[in-house]
Amino acid sequence: MELMDLSWMAWTQPTTIFFLVIAGLILGLSIWEYFSPGGGPRTGLLRFETTRGDRLFISLLGSAFIYLAWLALVGGSLWWGLVVCVIFALLVFLFV
Repeated sequence: MELMDLSWMAWTQPTTIFFLVIAGLILGLSIWEYFSPGGGPRTGLLRFETTRGDRLFISLLGSAFIYLAWLALVGGSLWWGLVVCVIFALLVFLFV
């Protein structure tokens, strides 16, 4: 059996790391949910009930927009953008 040619997908090391981190986050939340069912719903700053999965989705979506803004306004190295995204995700998990 011949393997598919996936060269068009441009699987670089950063792309692979990105998808592995996302898979790791989902796996971690799944394990957390197994040991502590219910998702920890709470009402935060957004004034509607969110679970851990909702907060992860909000933090990932917000991080995508932070990175896009970082590239448009600052450019160059994305390491400081990563710091901003991690702080954003922590704030989302604490207050949303």
